[in-house]
Amino acid sequence: MALRAAAAARIPVAPRGLRAVFYSFSANVPLYQPRTGSPPEPSTKLYVSGLSKHTTSESLRNAFSEYGEVLDAKVLTDGITGYSTCCGYVRYQTMEESAAGLEAMDGQFLDGLVIVAEYAKPKPRHPALKDGGCGFASVSDMLI
Repeated sequence: MALRAAAAARIPVAPRGLRAVFYSFSANVPLYQPRTGSPPEPSTKLYVSGLSKHTTSESLRNAFSEYGEVLDAKVLTDGITGYSTCCGYVRYQTMEESAAGLEAMDGQFLDGLVIVAEYAKPKPRHPALKDGGCGFASVSDMLI
């Protein structure tokens, strides 16, 4: 009996009920995770996050068009529901317009929420596709 009591004292028991909710928000877990790696290179394409579910591609274009000629503005949507995923892309004509749009719109309100704008990172290529795909160096190698 004494051994069970000693073992039970050493094994932490997770709280149940409402305490479990507050227990999961520990003071030693940071709420903000700083970004790692180098910042993205300046480009004409901006990545915008923190968008409202009600933001459309047209309203995103209108908000950013005050700072330069917007070639393309797209709010990413969920393929099943069609609702916004709260992020999107804006592409400007020149680098100067892109920098002006980034400087002006980062941290501003759009449709009731504060948005974050940053330069878009290039999409990484899949390792299998770097040599033409399927392990072939070129399309002519695929032909027999």
